[in-house]
Amino acid sequence: MNITLSQAQKIISAAEKKSKELDVKMNIAVIDSGANLMAFARMDGAWLGSVDIAIKKAKTARYFDMNTGEIGKLAQPGGPLYNIEHSNDGLITFPGGIPLKNKDGEIIGAVGISGSSVDNDHAVASFAAENI
Repeated sequence: MNITLSQAQKIISAAEKKSKELDVKMNIAVIDSGANLMAFARMDGAWLGSVDIAIKKAKTARYFDMNTGEIGKLAQPGGPLYNIEHSNDGLITFPGGIPLKNKDGEIIGAVGISGSSVDNDHAVASFAAENI
């Protein structure tokens, strides 16, 4: 199963809406189940350096089918995934990446958000994922 372009566009719109509510400027990446970029938006004034981070957050969430913040907890020194961020051409292991599921609970892609604090990134990603 794969996310459709229509679904990806709805996620972008939901993320933009939440970003505006929080008064932040985000980079928003949506990938399909094969970790291919389906849709991307860089809000006016969003950091250029966060483009790559948003895409990598989405890919990280899909590669391991869990929120990037959860991976980050496991990647701390002494943790079972310590140094995982160096694999797969670089992963992002802090909040802002969330797998996307269809109504049957199957993972169909992921969203990655970057451009503010990790709390805001996660809030926007969560809102977008809930509004697929």
